[in-house]
Amino acid sequence: MRSGSGPLDQILQIGIVVEDIDQAVQAWSRLLGMEPSSIIVSDPEEIARTRYEDQPTPARAKLAFFDLGRIVLELIQPLSEPSTWSDYLSAHGPGLHHVAFEVKGMEERIRELGLRVVQRGEYTGGRYAYLDGQQPLGAIIELLENE
Repeated sequence: MRSGSGPLDQILQIGIVVEDIDQAVQAWSRLLGMEPSSIIVSDPEEIARTRYEDQPTPARAKLAFFDLGRIVLELIQPLSEPSTWSDYLSAHGPGLHHVAFEVKGMEERIRELGLRVVQRGEYTGGRYAYLDGQQPLGAIIELLENE
């Protein structure tokens, strides 16, 4: 893992937004020959302190994680809105939502990248931020900072 300034060079996670996580888990499990390492529901706003477009949001999602060694495949079913997940699903249908990188010094990395923060929040052991990389990169970039 790299820290500080410089390129983001190791993809940690690929996130796919789905309409029905149970169906998606079955399909991916058949394809990969394995079950997800975990399936969870994201924390409520008062714990996750989720912000979408710089406003508090009750957005939650059901998440399934397939640990593929050097990379994690994350399936995301939006449960409430507004959120980047529900917006993506409405605009594009199921599909690739983000590419995630682990960072240290999240705020500094956000400034360095110069991309607009779309959504951010916290999870047990860290925090995340989705950056709008659609125009220059063709995907949302997620930064994950673990404690």
